[in-house]
Amino acid sequence: MNIDFSTSIPIYLQIIEEFKRQIATGALKPGDKVPSQRELAAQLKVNANTVQRAYREMEILGLVETLRGQGTFIRQVQEIVEETRSEMLTDLVDEFVRSMQALGLSREKTLELVGVRFQELQSGKEVEEK
Repeated sequence: MNIDFSTSIPIYLQIIEEFKRQIATGALKPGDKVPSQRELAAQLKVNANTVQRAYREMEILGLVETLRGQGTFIRQVQEIVEETRSEMLTDLVDEFVRSMQALGLSREKTLELVGVRFQELQSGKEVEEK
């Protein structure tokens, strides 16, 4: 796991988001063992207490479960993948819509721009001016 930490968001939340992303994309599957808290702290070069907080929060959220003497695992519930993916997609769309509204764009103009951009990206026509 490799995270490029942002300074504006607490590290433990960024760790949780990375786990969610990996679950949503299938990189982590139900039943997969995750690194120990100490291992992950060393790998990410962060304080072990930060990782401990992230793991505790993920247990509360129902993403992981810790089995005494065995380690921490992605919960063995298949719905976790769909639920995590759906939650992340909703958050992304909400953030995008709020940004478009803040710029004063109407629903129609936003959808038009998304359609055009989607088509450009799908056909490989990246905007060279950028």
